[in-house]
Amino acid sequence: MKPSFQKYRPFEQIRLPDRQWPNRVIDKAPLWCSVDLRDGNQALVDPMNLQEKLEFFKALCDMGFKEIEVGFPSASETEYEICRELIEGGHIPDDVTIQVLVQAREHLIRKTFEAIRGAKNVIVHFYNSTSTLQRKVVFHKDMQGIIDIAVEGARLIRELTENYEGDTHIRYEYSPESFSGTEMDNAVAICAAVMEALGSTPENPVILNLPDTVEMCTPNTYADQVEYFIRHLPNRDSAIISIHPHNDRGTGVAAAELAVLAGAQRVEGTLFGNGERTGNLDIVTMGLNMYTQGVDPQLDFSNLPALRQLYERCTKMHIHERQPYAGELVFTAFSGSHQDAINKGTQYMQEHNSEYWEIPYLPIDPADVGRQYEPIIRINSQSGKGGAAFVMQQTFGYTLPKAMHPEFGALVKAECDRIGRELSAQELFDVFRRSYLEAPKVYELAHGSVFEEEAGGQVRFRGSIIVEGTPHPVEAEGNGPIDAFFRALEQVGVQDYHFLSYHEHAISSGSDSKAIAYIELQKPDGGKVFGVGIASNINKASILGVLNAINRSCPTVK
Repeated sequence: MKPSFQKYRPFEQIRLPDRQWPNRVIDKAPLWCSVDLRDGNQALVDPMNLQEKLEFFKALCDMGFKEIEVGFPSASETEYEICRELIEGGHIPDDVTIQVLVQAREHLIRKTFEAIRGAKNVIVHFYNSTSTLQRKVVFHKDMQGIIDIAVEGARLIRELTENYEGDTHIRYEYSPESFSGTEMDNAVAICAAVMEALGSTPENPVILNLPDTVEMCTPNTYADQVEYFIRHLPNRDSAIISIHPHNDRGTGVAAAELAVLAGAQRVEGTLFGNGERTGNLDIVTMGLNMYTQGVDPQLDFSNLPALRQLYERCTKMHIHERQPYAGELVFTAFSGSHQDAINKGTQYMQEHNSEYWEIPYLPIDPADVGRQYEPIIRINSQSGKGGAAFVMQQTFGYTLPKAMHPEFGALVKAECDRIGRELSAQELFDVFRRSYLEAPKVYELAHGSVFEEEAGGQVRFRGSIIVEGTPHPVEAEGNGPIDAFFRALEQVGVQDYHFLSYHEHAISSGSDSKAIAYIELQKPDGGKVFGVGIASNINKASILGVLNAINRSCPTVK
């Protein structure tokens, strides 16, 4: 018995030894056509109603789409009515062309022309299936029979256009549906026949749309098909080459990108890839892929959260958390090494005032797609020490010194392990607050002042330290505020601590600004400990930081 995989025939490759598309780059946006209101709508469990379609249409116009396929008006009365409402309700901007889809069948074509009356700009998009398999299994016709269907449809459409009353500007689009499964010479032949029947000219070109209706091969082969077709098409300058990729193999975006390299000028697809089976080309992904290469996609993706909300509400579909650019988690790092690299990249850009985006693991600035208020780094038990520090800095303005990252990271990891899930930013700050700002106090500053002596540059500390509830007056000199305070601590029995490092910064601005000091000490047992002090005066913040470190290291403090 044969293995089950052997019942599938390998896809026949295109013989194109001198292919040119691998040497090209995408340096400008194609013409975009949204088919969200047609193909995507057909694929919904709960189709959009009229108000949802109108809202979606307006959003597409606001994004910058100039060509929008609004439906299949001859397919149902609902589709017909939606087309009429768009026209009669004045919803279509003057610079937007609506596109209507119709099979190459006479009664459907006539119904379609009724549906578009009064519109300013319309593309009549007609099609018939051409693939080897469809001819054999569905239509039981040879290729000439399939060509005859397309030509008859083209002649009727041209006749109806020439006799059309009104000011509607009508353009033509023809799709050899299932192009990807059609022999290339047959695809060229049927499109050439349609062009002739329509009377296509360079001044009035037909849109020839080459659907990857069922993705059957690797993207490079689809690109070969498109390049072969373009090379062999007669009167090439009388056609605009369009593509309509699907995503059956999960490579719809790649197929579209390579097809554009192969010469396609126009791309049909949907927002977030909705459509039959595994969906259409995802225009958001393809457009933002171009954006990250410094190419203007000519579409506005600056508020992806709003587009995502609209899409999910109108289509009742869910955008996966890992969907490129739009998914909830795509700008989130849990991995410690990723968090550290993002943190360092952010610091690098600030320090160097870089004009280019240079942050590892983030191919695009989240702010460019409206995600600037969402956490880039999220914290769980697998997160690294740099991630917690990043959130403290970005969300709360606390710039923890690098030497402090391991200590605080260990506290955060222990809390994640305790609760068994990730920490929110506020929960992360709560760990910091409990561990440092609210640490139990064996030693406490009742009051104190720092005085700089005129002679010798010495500094004097004078004040009172509370030890386990009892105040003790102290006074000592040192070569700086911290040194003077250390000497004062010796008077209440605190000894054998050594100062290691000091960092400070402001944590607010204006008249109510405060300073925060991070003090690293070596404990009597040789270990290291950090303390944090916050006060309106930097000298007091430093003193409080020293006390905080000592209190956190006291054996009696849990």
